[in-house]
Amino acid sequence: MPEPIYQQIADDLRSQIQSRQIPPGSQLPTELQLREKYGASRNTIRDALNRLVILGLVETRPGRGTFVVEKFEPFITTLSGDWQTDSGLGGGEGNAALAEVNARERTAKASTPRVEVKQAAGYVADRLQVAPGAQVISRHQERYIDDQPWSLQTSFYPMEFVLQGATRLLEAADIDEGTVEYLSVALNLKQVGYRDLIAVRSPDQNETNFFRLPADGRVPVFVLLRTGFAEDPAGVKAFRLTESVFPSDRNQFVINAGEVPDRLGSAADV
Repeated sequence: MPEPIYQQIADDLRSQIQSRQIPPGSQLPTELQLREKYGASRNTIRDALNRLVILGLVETRPGRGTFVVEKFEPFITTLSGDWQTDSGLGGGEGNAALAEVNARERTAKASTPRVEVKQAAGYVADRLQVAPGAQVISRHQERYIDDQPWSLQTSFYPMEFVLQGATRLLEAADIDEGTVEYLSVALNLKQVGYRDLIAVRSPDQNETNFFRLPADGRVPVFVLLRTGFAEDPAGVKAFRLTESVFPSDRNQFVINAGEVPDRLGSAADV
């Protein structure tokens, strides 16, 4: 018994996608063009496209058309202290994260920081232990691996640090030595540890656009909240919060404990 027409059309389009005749990220012909090419009805074409959506090969973007899904080689970020540098940064953020990418012979880059003064609310106020509505400095960067959007990173610092002399926090420029080292020298705030919290949620509109994710939210993002703690005359206190957002279709994480081999291994197909 011959395959249904929609299945034949879907198989032909799948072959073109897998052979890269229709490359990743590109738009499929319009529904009308496909109807004319295959001599099929509108419902048959829609059934064929729905089959490709189910297979994860294409995605439909409302008002724009149907696009081939981009496949990424996952990058494994080390979240333990293996990549901790003299600046006090751990894996997954700042210069240490970029160094880990480059060490694996891939190319990392980050945008110029976008600096804003905001009012602390929700988890930002809670983790920085400041009053809701208190002013905080936000430093935001977009990060890439091999020119592909990789993560979004935003760090928050109490405004009082600027008033105490750490004015470079307000500069829309990289702090080459890292903000942890800068604050250690400028304000004698020495990081003694950090706590990570990892959550999963659907991407917001900005994240969907930046990472070029399906509009239906079926690709979630990891949110890493890293709270840094420094010594204080009254004890240990939170002095920074770094929020890193990673799309789940191109990121995995590893945490090492004790003695482990240097070989990291490949990304897990789970």
